[in-house]
Order: sequence, then structure tokens, then C-alpha cells
Amino acid sequence: MEDNEMLKGILDSYPYPIVFVDNEYIIRFMNKNAQYHYYEERGYKDLIGKSLFECHSNEKSIEKIKQGFEGIKKNGKEVFVCVTSRNQRVYMQGVKNEKGEWIGFIERFELNLQI
Repeated sequence: MEDNEMLKGILDSYPYPIVFVDNEYIIRFMNKNAQYHYYEERGYKDLIGKSLFECHSNEKSIEKIKQGFEGIKKNGKEVFVCVTSRNQRVYMQGVKNEKGEWIGFIERFELNLQI
């Protein structure tokens, strides 16, 4: 089994959306739950290879995303984004390559267990 196949299987088994965005804010990967969320539920099409800002197009969202990623690059800490209408917490989490260089971030959803 190749590493990419194994990694895709692991990420697809995560029960919530995960989206990887590179340093240029281009969407490079979506697990199967992210594809369902954005394609089937939200009506977007073919987001892989497109700017994240095609989904988040208002200035307030763009600025929040850019500030969040800059903060991650400075301190390495994930950023809480929001709680969705489905009671899911959304985070931005930085991703580095093997050399320790920032290559982007993931947008990660999880169940909000706080009441």
C-alpha cells in the first residue's frame, strides 16, 4: 500500500470534514466528509485546485482566515473558527513538511461537546 493511499484512507475514516489548504490558499485535499458537506449540502462543485476564497468570499471571512493562518505560522497553535449550526466546532490547524516548513493548514471539524 502506498503512503498516499493509506493517508487518504485514514483521513476519509475521520467522521467530520477535513480540508487541506496550501500557503497560497488553494484547496488541495478534502476528505469524503468534506466533499459531502461542501458538494452535496452546500452546493459547491470541484473545489480541489481552487481558491479557498471562492467559498469564503466576504471580506470579513477572508481577513479572519488570513489572520488565523498568520497567527498559526507565528505561534504554531491551532485557531478556533466557530461552532456550526450542526453543533460542530471548526478549527484551523497548521501543517508543516518534513523540513519543518509551513505548507498550509487544515480546516478541521469536530463535535462540540460543550454545552
